[in-house]
Amino acid sequence: MTPLGDERRPVQPRQSTFRALMRIYPFAKTAMPRIVLGMVAALVAGLVALAIPLVLQALVDGPLSTGDSSQIWPAVLVVLALGVLEAVMIALRRWFVLTPGTHVEARMRNALFAKLQDLPVTFHDRWQSGQLLSRAVSDLGLIRRWISFGFVLLIVNGVTIVIGAVILFTWNWLLGLIFIALAIPVWVFGFTFEGRYSVIARRSQDQAGDLATAVEESVHGIRVLKAFGRGKHALRSFASRAEDLRGTEIEKAKAIAGIWFWLVLLPDVAFALCLLAGVWLASIGELTVGQLFAFFATATILRFPIESIGFLLAMTFDTRTATDRYFEVIDSVNTITDPEHPEHIREPRGELVFEDVHFRYQDAPDRYADVVNGVDLRLEPGETMALVGLTGSGKSTITALTTRLYDVTGGRILLDGVDIRALTREDLRRHIAMAFEDATLFSASVKENVLLGRDDIDLESVEADRILREALDIAQAGFVDELPNGVETMVGEEGLSLSGGQRQRLALARAVAARPEVLVLDDPLSALDVDTEALVEAALRRVLASTTALIVAHRPSTVTLADRVALLEDGRITAVGRHTELLQHNAHYRYVISSLEDDERETNRQEVNL
Repeated sequence: MTPLGDERRPVQPRQSTFRALMRIYPFAKTAMPRIVLGMVAALVAGLVALAIPLVLQALVDGPLSTGDSSQIWPAVLVVLALGVLEAVMIALRRWFVLTPGTHVEARMRNALFAKLQDLPVTFHDRWQSGQLLSRAVSDLGLIRRWISFGFVLLIVNGVTIVIGAVILFTWNWLLGLIFIALAIPVWVFGFTFEGRYSVIARRSQDQAGDLATAVEESVHGIRVLKAFGRGKHALRSFASRAEDLRGTEIEKAKAIAGIWFWLVLLPDVAFALCLLAGVWLASIGELTVGQLFAFFATATILRFPIESIGFLLAMTFDTRTATDRYFEVIDSVNTITDPEHPEHIREPRGELVFEDVHFRYQDAPDRYADVVNGVDLRLEPGETMALVGLTGSGKSTITALTTRLYDVTGGRILLDGVDIRALTREDLRRHIAMAFEDATLFSASVKENVLLGRDDIDLESVEADRILREALDIAQAGFVDELPNGVETMVGEEGLSLSGGQRQRLALARAVAARPEVLVLDDPLSALDVDTEALVEAALRRVLASTTALIVAHRPSTVTLADRVALLEDGRITAVGRHTELLQHNAHYRYVISSLEDDERETNRQEVNL
């Protein structure tokens, strides 16, 4: 398999920030009315703020200059009313935009999770879970904040600056020109800032994903780290990654500080120049004191919109990076899909046929042979076939092909005469159920884990209880009755609160409870002790009497469950027959069985010593 690296990201031509962010629109379409209303409220608040200097101009040039105190209070009340109206509009803006942002985030997160569930196993083989987690949590959180805050203010503040500039020019074109001329470089720095900052932001978010992966791996592997005393080693590795992220964040901060320098400096320079020019114009009668006062009041109001451009641009570029990362997953091509016109098996019998089946991983070098290299095998309805072979011969890969966890790269697999690729994946996986050697359970009750494949029944029904109990009996999983809440006991994350043998028995019960026509068992008894294995095998014989089964056998005792045995060697079936026949006539089979017996004796010896 390919180790994870930069190859996880498809190389795509870089598109503009606008086009990249427009990809959010389908998710935000239903939220746009409230977002637009939020913009309107914010714009009204900005216009109200710009109206206050006009009142102040009238106040300075009128009552204050003439000494008519009777007109002062009405002007003060108007300013107060405008201030209250501005506060109400700001509150309305927040009320309008906060909820839609959360809905957009939820829709995008649901779409991401659905995509992850739909993508093939080959995708998950290449991607670190921490990278996917960071996209589902931190990246989408950033997109939500931008929609609710950054996007709204970027538009509103831009419009406010334009309107404010027009007002400044109406008072005096020279002062307006000075102020606007010094504001233009701010925009220039903003656009040049994008290219440099976007690269740093992307690196930061990728490193945050790597750090999340390191945390997840150390938490899931805590038993191994403690057992081998490698906690300090894990800490050093984590600290190194954290230091890399810290360095990138400092680089981001420096980039932001650079643009903030100009955002703060240039308006101050503009204020100073306008003050000199304004005093001179007032002294020659070209500008009234009220107009000069209103000019600076308006310029002060415009200062925040201008300065905000810096952090709003930074937020926008961060969001653009988050959007790119999100759509890297959404745009991933699913190579295992349902057919446009699926077929159906009208009378399921459980006949499973491999016809010249080949499989190789997509990143395997050409010099290596296929992992599965021309397998021909037929399982009759109700037959139990054991699959044996040395480690690395391709046994687990063959079992994964039966349910299209991977797709064959040559040949075909037939279920009751129908190519499994002609069935929908859901239909196929109703007919074929699997139990893996590495048993994975979910953070749910024992009942929910065992009946995971039975979405056709009510978990609270009598029928569900009957199927559950039957499956637990076959898997010899009676230990669940001794758990604190019986079958309603919540299993910890990945079932790690249970022993390996207990997890395997519940996973086996899950496969049995699915009631498939074909049962594929990838060495599901490896973690069981000899006595429990014997009981499980005895119970399985009853199930396998009417179910077609393909069993990967890593113990000689498992081979005895089978009607026939298929010998796999270097990705090919080299012999098929009864166990006794192969022992008598096939030297490689005898070697494989003797290897399994040696492994079993060593396992039994270790169990006795324990």
